[in-house]
Amino acid sequence: MIRRTLACSVALVSVCALNGCGALPGFGGSTTKVTVWLMKDSASDDFVQRFKKGFEKEHDGVELDVRIQEWTGINQKITAALKDGDVPDVIEVGNTQVPQYAASGGLLDMTLESLRDWGSDDWLPGLAQPGNVDGMQYGIPWYAANRVVIYNKDLFAEAGISKPPKDRAEWLADTKKLNSGSRQGIYLAGQDWYTLAGFVWDEGGELAQEDTGDWKGALDSPAALRGMDFYKQLQALGRGPKNADEETPPQAGVFARGDVAQMIAVPGAARAIQKANPKLADKLGYFPIPGPTDAKPGAVFTGGSDLIIPRRTGHRAQAVQVVAALTGQKWQTDLAMTMNYVPNKSRLAPAVEGQAGTAAMAKGAAQGRATPNSPQWAAVEADNPIKPYMTAVLAGDDPKKAAKTASDRITTLLFP
Repeated sequence: MIRRTLACSVALVSVCALNGCGALPGFGGSTTKVTVWLMKDSASDDFVQRFKKGFEKEHDGVELDVRIQEWTGINQKITAALKDGDVPDVIEVGNTQVPQYAASGGLLDMTLESLRDWGSDDWLPGLAQPGNVDGMQYGIPWYAANRVVIYNKDLFAEAGISKPPKDRAEWLADTKKLNSGSRQGIYLAGQDWYTLAGFVWDEGGELAQEDTGDWKGALDSPAALRGMDFYKQLQALGRGPKNADEETPPQAGVFARGDVAQMIAVPGAARAIQKANPKLADKLGYFPIPGPTDAKPGAVFTGGSDLIIPRRTGHRAQAVQVVAALTGQKWQTDLAMTMNYVPNKSRLAPAVEGQAGTAAMAKGAAQGRATPNSPQWAAVEADNPIKPYMTAVLAGDDPKKAAKTASDRITTLLFP
């Protein structure tokens, strides 16, 4: 919305509307208000205020109206705004949500800016890929977070393990040593499907694949089955429930008891561990999830956020400037250090080297992936046939048959 403090003639107003200007030369005091929706807890109040002040100082005549949104119900709110509501100018969305919004035709294509100005070739793939739909970049990577291994340093030392493992074979061998007596080598719930996804990708498999325009479940491929087999081997080296996910019960609470050597989670889970057991505060270590070889860490699911611009924005130029600033080096570095996030480019990772958990996360993020880039993937997660598939395999069912059942269900859910 453009506010004018001085009256303009009808002719001048018409010229301004046609040219998309925010203020008329010679008519000082006018301001272009750009509305930005950010999600609750994505950025601290201090960061938001620093960014707002800095951006407005560098962009004369622009006022940022940052509105914090709740995650609950946000999908319906954004969908309605893109269709016919009071549309904001910039919106933060979950990285895997972009294809769904792009399918509506309501997003601005920022491919040109991405290639020409923003160095899109260097973006973390787990953020960039879901933002790219049919070759057009609608979602611009903002920040990333992914799972690492959080471990108890004392239990590692007592088992004679002096350094974290570098590959899967070493990881399994160490975990077997740690899984002794009343101690669990690792706490891994049976339905932690995000962790499974990384093992599947490491083997060259997929959760689902696109075939001539149609998406099909792919858990029954030989590669995906190898990923599930490794998950089964690792999960057996602890007492995680086979029929529940990592929140049932919350795995941080289990780890806090002090008899679990490892768990797979985002580094932020350490706060919950320390709250439950302050004695573990200086005993926690972190390392990237190991890959099949020591050449690079294992693949991980990358969570986080992208920024989108509604096609119907009334302030296209200013909205693009906001996205450029938030995703550029200056504010990416500030956000990463403030919130312990992974920046959107691997070359910016040195900004978090002093934060052990975030540094481990950044190393893994370079191998990050996202869920299948289908607008219907949200339906798969809502129904989630992957979870009962995992439980079935861990309980001793035939992996191929269980995987085929899950894959068929995924195919049905992905059919538009």
